[in-house]
Amino acid sequence: MVRMGIVGVGQFGQNHARILSECKECQFMGLYDRDRKRAREISDRLQVHMYPDFDSLLNEIDALAVVVTTISHYELARKALEKGIHVFVEKPITAELWEAEELNELAGKLNLKLQVGHIERFNPVVLQIEDKIKDPIFVECHRIAPFTPRGSDVPVVLELMIHDIDLILAFIKSELIEIRASGAGVMTKSIDIANARLEFSNGAVANVTASRISQKRSRKLRFFQKDAYFSLDFQAKRVKYIKKSPNISKVLPKLLKGKYDEISQEDVVDILDLDVSESAKDALTLELESFIRSIETDSKPVVDGYAGIRALKVALAIVEKIRKI
Repeated sequence: MVRMGIVGVGQFGQNHARILSECKECQFMGLYDRDRKRAREISDRLQVHMYPDFDSLLNEIDALAVVVTTISHYELARKALEKGIHVFVEKPITAELWEAEELNELAGKLNLKLQVGHIERFNPVVLQIEDKIKDPIFVECHRIAPFTPRGSDVPVVLELMIHDIDLILAFIKSELIEIRASGAGVMTKSIDIANARLEFSNGAVANVTASRISQKRSRKLRFFQKDAYFSLDFQAKRVKYIKKSPNISKVLPKLLKGKYDEISQEDVVDILDLDVSESAKDALTLELESFIRSIETDSKPVVDGYAGIRALKVALAIVEKIRKI
C-alpha cells in the first residue's frame, strides 16, 4: 500500500489531509507544515502524525502531496523526486515554466509519477459529459469569485483561469495559434481580472474570463459543437446537454416554410438536464485516488506533468500579453 504524506495544510491543504486520512487506498503517514501551530491544529483534529521537519516526512513516505504557495512548489517537489518519491503537486505546477519542465524531466528520468492538481478534470459535472464532447468549435468560460488574500501571490490567470485553460486544452485537440488578452490589477499589484481569446488551427475559439474581485461566486463553462451544446455549472453542480433531435427531419419542411408556430422545442432539440450534487465522491477525492491508482498500476496520471506544463505555458503567455498592454 502506498505510504502518503502531505506538505502544507492551509485552507486548501487541510482538505487534502482530511481525505487522505480517510482514504482506504493508501496509508496516510502524516503531515508537515512550517507553521507548527497550524500543523498541530490539523494533526490533532485528524488524529494523524505531525512531522517536525520536511526531511523527516520524506524519509517515511512513497508519495507526497504538495499543497503550499505556488512559489514553493518547485523546491519541495524537486526534493521529493530526488529522494525517489512520487509527487502530486497542486496547480499551477510551478511559478516558472523552466521549473515545471525540470520537474517533469526529473520524474521521467526516475520513473516517478508526477500529477498536477487540475481538479476540474475530476469534477462529476465534467465526468458526466466528457465522452460526449467531440471537436468543440466554441468554448466560453466564466470563473469569478470575491477577493480573498489566499492565492493572490500569483495573477488570477494562474490562480483561477488555469483551471479552464486545462479543460480547454484537454478537449480541443488542435494547435493553439493565437492568444489575445486583456486584464488589470485592482486589489493587488498583480492581475485580478482577465479575459483571453484562444484561437486554434482547426478554427475553434475559446473565450475565457476570470476574476477574483467579483461580488459573487460563479463557475460556468459552455461547449458548442456541430451537433450539441453543453452548459456546465460547477457552482450548482448541474450540466445541461442540448443536442439536435433525431426527429428534426420530420419538421424540416415546416422550418423551411417558416411555420415556427407549428413546431415545438421538443421537435428540434433533445435536452438532458443532469444534477450531480449527490455524487458519491467529490472531485478532490477522485483526484487523489486517481494519483494513488497511477502509482499502484504504474500507469500515466490523468493530469501528468506534460498537461501541467501545457496549461502553465498558455497561462504565462496570457499574463505576458496583459502586462504588455
